[in-house]
Amino acid sequence: MIKSCKIYLKIKENAIVNITEKVQKFVDESNIKDGVVMIFTKGSTSAVTTIEYEPNLVKDFLDCLEKIAPMDADYEHHKTWGDRNGASHLRASLIGPSLAVPIENGQLVLGTWQQIVVCNFDRCKREREVRLYFIR
Repeated sequence: MIKSCKIYLKIKENAIVNITEKVQKFVDESNIKDGVVMIFTKGSTSAVTTIEYEPNLVKDFLDCLEKIAPMDADYEHHKTWGDRNGASHLRASLIGPSLAVPIENGQLVLGTWQQIVVCNFDRCKREREVRLYFIR
């Protein structure tokens, strides 16, 4: 059995949004007891992962990615479209567009300090479409 829904989020540039409550609400409203929820973000400059959603760790996470894929570096991708978002694509590829989270007894199986987040790595504010799929 598969149930699905879409979530639309307006996320500022190079920012992270906690969607744990929205995912749990989907589980609750779907009357899901056991299975897996797959979270997928559309777009090549967005990603989904888990993190302790705490302001300083979010800053550390973004600072870490800045060291790996600096926003102001000159990427070959810039020659294609001229939009200067090569780092955004690289960051999204490194983190990935999807995440599977187990569900037991109607609850997401997450650690105490583990939240589900969507990342917008683009250089401008974007509306992101996130899809949730329940698989039993």
